[in-house]
Amino acid sequence: MTTRVPYDPELVDGLESFRRTLEFEPLVPETILSYRARFAAGQRSIEDMIGDRPITAEDRVVPGPPGEPDITVTIVRPKDPRPAAPGMYAIHGGGMILGSRLGALDSVFDWVVEHGVVGVSAEYRLAPEHPDPAPVEDCYAGLVWMGEHAAELGVDPGRILVMGGSAGGGLSAGVALLARDRGGPVLAGQALITPMLDDRNDTVSSRQYDGVGIWDRSFNYTGWNALLGADRRGGPDVSPYAAPARATDLSGLAPAYIEAGAAEVFRDEAVRYASGIWAAGGQAELHVWAGGFHGFNGIVPEAQVSRAANAVRDSWIRRTLRLG
Repeated sequence: MTTRVPYDPELVDGLESFRRTLEFEPLVPETILSYRARFAAGQRSIEDMIGDRPITAEDRVVPGPPGEPDITVTIVRPKDPRPAAPGMYAIHGGGMILGSRLGALDSVFDWVVEHGVVGVSAEYRLAPEHPDPAPVEDCYAGLVWMGEHAAELGVDPGRILVMGGSAGGGLSAGVALLARDRGGPVLAGQALITPMLDDRNDTVSSRQYDGVGIWDRSFNYTGWNALLGADRRGGPDVSPYAAPARATDLSGLAPAYIEAGAAEVFRDEAVRYASGIWAAGGQAELHVWAGGFHGFNGIVPEAQVSRAANAVRDSWIRRTLRLG
């Protein structure tokens, strides 16, 4: 029996309910399409997501990476926009193989209503049909478009935050590295929520959570193999933009907020990434939540540990974007 950090008792029922709802089964190449279908079936329309909140939503087709197809972005804004608003560039999760841009917007709506934030989320290409570097390059292209059109969007270009959970957290880290290395856009911060950072899958926490939880070690292999190819994953030539844990230089990055559960596969790589930023003299705020499984505070938001985690993240965002 593997020794592992136990789940917070208040989270256990929610974890099991989520697994039943999504009809969890092994995630292998042959089941990617069935998982996509279940994710798509559970995804509400943007109109249903907004409800009666005073938010407008607009889709636009914008330039993709050089020489690659255009991408679609969804823009959400307050019906009564504020000048020089903060911007949130939200990247959806799904292990590099699942999900859509709408899945990233739930985390933005309250900020739009309460603080006038303008949110943008891009539809990036998914692996394995579109392996690395397609996902991170699509995400970076969407951020570049947002930065170049900040005035049109009513966004303060000095207050743009990139954020995402799971694969979206890893892609946010990759985008932040690209923004540094390619000279912009300048980011106010990067919020990396339970981020998928390391293709090697060799940490203690990756071994502890094998066959348990929501996104376990075997799922992680499937996602990384789809993105990089089974022969390349774990090898010497993996780009840090695809797997930010591979970066040897973490200096000069936007301030980071890094969050993970203590009872999940990504715990140790999140800690290691924050430590690398500190070693390079950068700003990182790290929180590892006791008993938290992967995505616990979105799946069981009413639990005490979830409320604490969400409050701390919100505090960091308010400070980073200089919100009242």
